[in-house]
Amino acid sequence: MADDDTRLSRRTLLRVGGALTGAALAAGGGARAASGPPGPAIPADTGAIQGGRVVFLNWRGAGDQPPPPPPAPQPPGQRVGYCIVGLGRLSLEEILPALGEARRSRVTALMSGSPDKAKLVARQYGVPEQAVYGYGDWDRLKANPDVQAVYVVTPNALHRDHVVAAAGAGKHVLCEKPMATSSEEARAMIAACAQANVRLMIAYRCQYEPYNREVARLARSGEFGKPRLIQAFNGQTSGLPEQWRLKRALSGGGALPDIGLYCLNGVRALLGEEPDLVRAQSVSPADDPKFREVEESVSFTLRFPSGVVAQCMTSYGVHESRRLTLHTAGAEIDLENAFAYRGQRLTVTHRDGKAVSRDERVLGPKNQFALEIDHFSRCIQENRRPRTPGEEGLQDQVLMEAIYEAARTGAAVTVGPPPAAGTGLDATRGPEPDDAG
Repeated sequence: MADDDTRLSRRTLLRVGGALTGAALAAGGGARAASGPPGPAIPADTGAIQGGRVVFLNWRGAGDQPPPPPPAPQPPGQRVGYCIVGLGRLSLEEILPALGEARRSRVTALMSGSPDKAKLVARQYGVPEQAVYGYGDWDRLKANPDVQAVYVVTPNALHRDHVVAAAGAGKHVLCEKPMATSSEEARAMIAACAQANVRLMIAYRCQYEPYNREVARLARSGEFGKPRLIQAFNGQTSGLPEQWRLKRALSGGGALPDIGLYCLNGVRALLGEEPDLVRAQSVSPADDPKFREVEESVSFTLRFPSGVVAQCMTSYGVHESRRLTLHTAGAEIDLENAFAYRGQRLTVTHRDGKAVSRDERVLGPKNQFALEIDHFSRCIQENRRPRTPGEEGLQDQVLMEAIYEAARTGAAVTVGPPPAAGTGLDATRGPEPDDAG
């Protein structure tokens, strides 16, 4: 048996492999990337640095899907530092964990009305004790150079005050949806951020989620014909009567602004168009005290100038279901769990010769919260307009007011184009997200 000096350890194999690769390069050969323009040779298993990233050859055969490239996060000191404003369920269950997957973003401060909870969470995520703030500590937050942006995750009725305060502190603002409880509040938030020269983005996570983006791509590409009808449904049951979402003063409404907004914004983002006519009805059970202040269920129809009709339904009183279905002359495109945090499934049913095929499209899993936050960070770093700026949130507020009016009167409500918006598709949106960052 060979002694320790001659045994082929893993490290020895790597050295041998590197030497052989070097010899091959000297001879004019060497492995190159499986796709893209010719570039520097890449050793088979050790990889190489290209464009500031470590890249590897595709080691799989032609019959398998190539693996994604390894993450290329920015060094922590270069990432955008966020103060998370509000430490409720969404922040603790989704947003803070997602920041662990982010590449351009990090948590550097917390703001909460519960000091003990904030201190505990700060210890869990390595936030310094001096970077824990109460809701009245905006002047102290302003002086923290490690915070470039805030993520407002408080009840809807508090969004305006917190966004205005953050802008006054000179911090860029990512605000949860719905943007506010009225279009008037939304306009005030946009004006405050513009005056302070800070970016404002509304956290429409589904517009950054890969499956939702794929449905929009299919709709706009015309691959299966033009969109004709859309069905969007978002429903769940609501217990715990004391939760803030069932109190109008804090929520501004019931199922519509909370979960029905995903249907409204999802349809708008899919088409890139704005509706010109709205019809709606709202229902609440008379014997359920949970819905004394807010509605349980809303059904609304949107008509678009292109002739597309979207039927949307939302409810706090049904078994959980979240679905988006696009109908064209050539296919039914169905996204299951469309508005959920995870678990999306996309199927396309279409003619295939003499048969009908039902194809499932499987995309690589990505954390939609991390994608959303990193998009905003990139916009801050590169002075870009976000895909979902304040104007996107304002338009949804205007449309929800029209939906409530249509439900109240029973009559159709005509809606004009967004004020001061550009022409063409995506008038209220910034450029498409760039996944490369």
